[in-house]
Amino acid sequence: MKLSLGPILYYWTKQQTLAFYEQAADADVDIIYLGETVCSKRRELNAQDWIDLAKSLSQSGKQVVLSTLTLLAAESELKTLRKLCNNGDIMVEANDMAGVQLMSEQGVPFVSGPAINIYNARALKVMKKQGVTRWVMPVELGRETLQELLADAEAMGIKEGIETEVYAYGRLPLAYSARCFTARYYDLPKDNCQLKCIQHPEGIAVHSQEDDELFTLNGIQTMSGRTYNLESELSNMQNIGVDIARISPQGDETFEKVNQFRKALSGDLKTIALSEAECNGYWFKSPGMDQVVTSS
Repeated sequence: MKLSLGPILYYWTKQQTLAFYEQAADADVDIIYLGETVCSKRRELNAQDWIDLAKSLSQSGKQVVLSTLTLLAAESELKTLRKLCNNGDIMVEANDMAGVQLMSEQGVPFVSGPAINIYNARALKVMKKQGVTRWVMPVELGRETLQELLADAEAMGIKEGIETEVYAYGRLPLAYSARCFTARYYDLPKDNCQLKCIQHPEGIAVHSQEDDELFTLNGIQTMSGRTYNLESELSNMQNIGVDIARISPQGDETFEKVNQFRKALSGDLKTIALSEAECNGYWFKSPGMDQVVTSS
């Protein structure tokens, strides 16, 4: 099984971002995704910067993929999307159907990101016709659904030539909105948000009345409060046909987690336990914030 490093979902400074990808170039991952997927106002790096960075990272011997914005709402965002999709060299992860259409029109293979709602083999068949050669399972789906989907895909003769990737570590991107929750937190209008997200490199924690960390606010994106971790399920993922496990950047701990996942894949890590701040519920068809302990 391959390991991938997902795009940075938070708003980091240009210096932080470039330093992160310097480390990523030497990290034990097979695939690196990069690009702005949450908010077009985050312009520490522009579209050309991302393309140049992707070309530079490609020299590390890893596969590099440019990830596109998830929720498009303006012509300027469509212009940026076109530039990314027409880069000519680097593979693209489409996180919006506009990206799917642009890539399909070019006849260029692409990745379908976790925000694209592929819930069954029929949807996967449609996407394969559009040019998908890899799809990332929506984060709210679980093991049983994936197992059934892949079995149906094989029966329909469409499994060949499509890789399956699962979001295996990181706060879960649960929803996107036209409103900016970080701006609202500061009592600011979205159009004058003052780029407050950059002050929260891991988002803003939202607690319940019982003081549980329920959600994380990240601009227009609502994320899980707890960190999703399927490290203990890597062997089961391999058995049902998952090709790639995705680790979503979480700051300083990211590369330590990459090494831990690699050890787990090689069988060197015998004991894997979730911390109190982690969850795995969706994988087991339970509430997402649950921690399910199995004997396997």
